[in-house]
Amino acid sequence: MPGAKEIRTKIASIKSTQKITRAMQMVAASKMRKAQDRMSATRPYAVKMLSVISHLFYSSPEYRHSFMAAKRERKRVGYIVVSSDRGLCGGLNNNLFRLLIREVKASRQAGEQAEFCTIGSKALGFFRRFGGRVLAQATHLGDAAHIEDLIGTVKVMLDAYEAGEIDAICIAYNEFVNTMTQRPTIKQLVPIVGEAMDEGMSRQRWDYIYEPEARVVLDALLSRYIESLVYQAVVENGACEQSARMVAMKAATDNAGGLIDELQLVYNKARQAAITQEISEIVGGAAAV
Repeated sequence: MPGAKEIRTKIASIKSTQKITRAMQMVAASKMRKAQDRMSATRPYAVKMLSVISHLFYSSPEYRHSFMAAKRERKRVGYIVVSSDRGLCGGLNNNLFRLLIREVKASRQAGEQAEFCTIGSKALGFFRRFGGRVLAQATHLGDAAHIEDLIGTVKVMLDAYEAGEIDAICIAYNEFVNTMTQRPTIKQLVPIVGEAMDEGMSRQRWDYIYEPEARVVLDALLSRYIESLVYQAVVENGACEQSARMVAMKAATDNAGGLIDELQLVYNKARQAAITQEISEIVGGAAAV
């Protein structure tokens, strides 16, 4: 059994760690609420954009942008992978990477090649270890990412699609379900599937007067729409990160408290044993005299 002094040192060390994890839990809880507000604010914009694009899609059947064209034969697929810049958020990033690895392996078995665009330091570090061609990257976006920081990265993938270098673009991120649940998700961005158009068109129907023409408006809107979807994924992944970190730090704080209780019990036993030994030595010495 370790001595009482060693146990006291361990208890003091764990208490210091517990203070840190509790502070990180409170900070993550505060940031989580702000991230949820940003996430809620981005959704109506994307919904409205889809409604306008859906109307243009059906009102101008003579023109089809490459983002809305029929599906190509998938030989090369580009993945925009959204992760966090920092750790200490449980298995949030690893769960997403495992899902992505399974999909990439299945794609390779089907004869498809994968290329990647990473958002977040964890994704960049993962693909440096895992392997794969990274076309673009964006890191250190902070807790409140700006869409200006993502436009260049997204444009690299869109340009590759328009040039025929890749045949589809998907985005992998963590979808926010609730504070305790974050769902790894992979969705196709380009080409835009017909189901998305039908969903956007079913919300509202109206007519526009276009200036100069619907084609120019559609070309401008589609790029903004894809950028807004990527930005929404980044914001949603940020809310997932703060939620996962809050839960992980709470678990660490609770585990530290349980460990302190166990060590306190061991300390009391060691202290009692030392006192008993001293009393026995005193009694034995008195009896010898």
